[in-house]
Amino acid sequence: MAKFGKISVVIPAFNEEQIIGRVIRDVIEVLASHKLFCEVIVVDDGSTDETSRVAAEAGAMVIRHPYNIGNGAAVKRGIRVATGDVIVMMDGDGQHNPNDIPRFLEHMPQYEMVVGARTAESEGKVHRNLANRLYNSIASYIAGKKVDDLTSGFRAINGRIAKSIAYLFPRGYSYPSTATIALFLGGYTVKYIPIKAAARVGKSKIKLLYDGMKFLFIIARVGTFYTPLRLFIPVGGLLFFPGFFYAIYKLIIGKPWTLPIVISLTGGLLIFVLGLISEQIALLRLSRSE
Repeated sequence: MAKFGKISVVIPAFNEEQIIGRVIRDVIEVLASHKLFCEVIVVDDGSTDETSRVAAEAGAMVIRHPYNIGNGAAVKRGIRVATGDVIVMMDGDGQHNPNDIPRFLEHMPQYEMVVGARTAESEGKVHRNLANRLYNSIASYIAGKKVDDLTSGFRAINGRIAKSIAYLFPRGYSYPSTATIALFLGGYTVKYIPIKAAARVGKSKIKLLYDGMKFLFIIARVGTFYTPLRLFIPVGGLLFFPGFFYAIYKLIIGKPWTLPIVISLTGGLLIFVLGLISEQIALLRLSRSE
């Protein structure tokens, strides 16, 4: 395992008094057993129970939001105050096994981010697993690389890079999606290692339909930020080619074009041109940031 000055473990929490203390103690114990110096940062996102007190007593640095802002906002806050060379992000509900953290660190600094990919043995609900497969497929297309687990919140990332992309994180539960796509499209190295996630303690705060739509929107937003043509070309093609083939058919049978054909052709071409312009803007922005 490579030598690290400090490991920062960022744990967002909202009403997790039942389990957060055990999670923190296990993290500290595991990293200490591997002679790793760590800081555990718990961002209490407006809990109405004793999450903050329990976390502090277990040995964490606690940052408390006065009201619930969102899971992503809590992670972003934790990243901003973290001082570690590597930042580990994990949930505070008992799903993630702290013993996996040293497994992540074994692959750093060879990789800029290591993600825990949940295996079939993980205790997840069927409908959520099916949704994750859909997200993984879409993200793989956008990123141009195979994404094994887009929504896994258990990952280790180079501290400098985490701070540079944190501003992209949304307030809700989509920060893992944003981090994954941003690193792939930013040209950084990402590795997935298999993990077994346990069933969470308490009730999940994720709303499948609402947060699922937000996941798709985040994928599109981050994809547009880095590689707009990967989105504009399919959308433009869906609009252009039906009109194009219908126009050919009209020419063959000797009938004039109709208004829907004109709308389809011009709309598709406009979307393609907008994609080219957006691609140039993205390239200019990225070249200035490097």
